[in-house]
Amino acid sequence: MPRKAATASLADQHAAPGGAAAVDRALSLLGCFRAGEAGLSLAELAERSQLYKSTALRLLASLAHAQLVARSADGRYALGPGVARLHAVYLSSFSLQALVLPVLQQLVAHTQESAAFHVRQGDQRLCLYRVDSPQVLRDHTKAGDLLPLDKGVGGRVLLAFAGQRGRVYEQIRREGVCALSGDRTAELSGISAPVFGASGELVGALTLTMPTPRYRPATQRPAVQAAAAQLSAALGYVED
Repeated sequence: MPRKAATASLADQHAAPGGAAAVDRALSLLGCFRAGEAGLSLAELAERSQLYKSTALRLLASLAHAQLVARSADGRYALGPGVARLHAVYLSSFSLQALVLPVLQQLVAHTQESAAFHVRQGDQRLCLYRVDSPQVLRDHTKAGDLLPLDKGVGGRVLLAFAGQRGRVYEQIRREGVCALSGDRTAELSGISAPVFGASGELVGALTLTMPTPRYRPATQRPAVQAAAAQLSAALGYVED
């Protein structure tokens, strides 16, 4: 049987009513990290959380699997990229949601296809918001999904307006839109346009996706560009 700790851990002292003890303890480990610290050893984490090292080690393995912590070569632990992703979602939800979602909803109502808003997250892109097509056959990407930057129209737009070199990206910058079939998934097509903020900075990419048989760039492309321009204007962007 596992030993009973002589002193209750911080998580046990402040347990959530009706919650799960293991989750409380894992979250208490995340609460040990402080600004300005490069990383913490297992011993330091155990001391701060008042958990046994063996318990802390098992919990850290789960947190690392979820990318909420990362273990460096010297054995120390730091907050992982999963925390940054959640932080980006949290911050953006306050500043953008009220503006982005109505534009996506209007675009979906007009085209009957799925619309999303992507932002760059390191060397990937994050689907920050999404409104699904009412049609049964559609792309099943969800808000919160991480997707490649170099595949798919949303990623290519983010790269293009970050200065990526190459003929494809020069064309996207020149035309202000990217429309491709089968770039990320063979059966899907997409159209994406950049969204800019008040200072002219790239905020994200507004993207419409559909099964390739329903790809109609002649009508869908102007709709995406108009929606991206509408959202950019709502964010304070004034085109030269």
